[in-house]
Amino acid sequence: MEDTKTIQIHTFPLGAYQTNCYVLEAPNKACWIIDAGTDPDALIACIKDNELKPEKLLLTHAHHDHIEGVFKVREAFPDIPIYIHESEKEFLTDTTLNLSAIVGIPAVAPEADHYLEHGQVLHLAGIPFEVRHTPGHSPGGVGFYQPENHFIISGDTLFAGSVGRYDFPTSDGPTLGKSILEQLYTLPDDTVVYPGHGPSTSIGQEKQTNPFVRP
Repeated sequence: MEDTKTIQIHTFPLGAYQTNCYVLEAPNKACWIIDAGTDPDALIACIKDNELKPEKLLLTHAHHDHIEGVFKVREAFPDIPIYIHESEKEFLTDTTLNLSAIVGIPAVAPEADHYLEHGQVLHLAGIPFEVRHTPGHSPGGVGFYQPENHFIISGDTLFAGSVGRYDFPTSDGPTLGKSILEQLYTLPDDTVVYPGHGPSTSIGQEKQTNPFVRP
């Protein structure tokens, strides 16, 4: 768990791909879940053990390793609404689009309740998060940026020393690079990046050393 100024970030690397799934905890015990990978039991236990109040399940995108645990999260918290960018609407129920058919373990998730838009602002206990649309790795990829606490949950767009894959059927390399340059590298250098896989990093670090995208 990491403490920012007002948000506690619980990180759960789940499944064979060690997909980072997050619980963002506000001071009043309200929380959001961001992504739900395979076997989210530890994530669910964290919420229940700490008596948190889950308000939203936000999906950075709908590749199978980020959605395989959505049904289980919904079973644990039946009233939690699901949010995703509308470009990924069909990915939730299409095993070819979400890539689960390719790995031989078909996975689907419930339909979303709400669709995210670029520039939209969501509030966790009054703390604003800006939705940043970052297509490229996946057409509806989004990040969730919190300026006061200086962090962004980036999904699979940007990693420490790397970027999201762009060789999938619905991926596009130039679009990914444009998203990183325009939506992520424009953030302050001290912004901490919590990615979909691997360790956290910072915008400043990636601008200086990332071999795939330089400003």
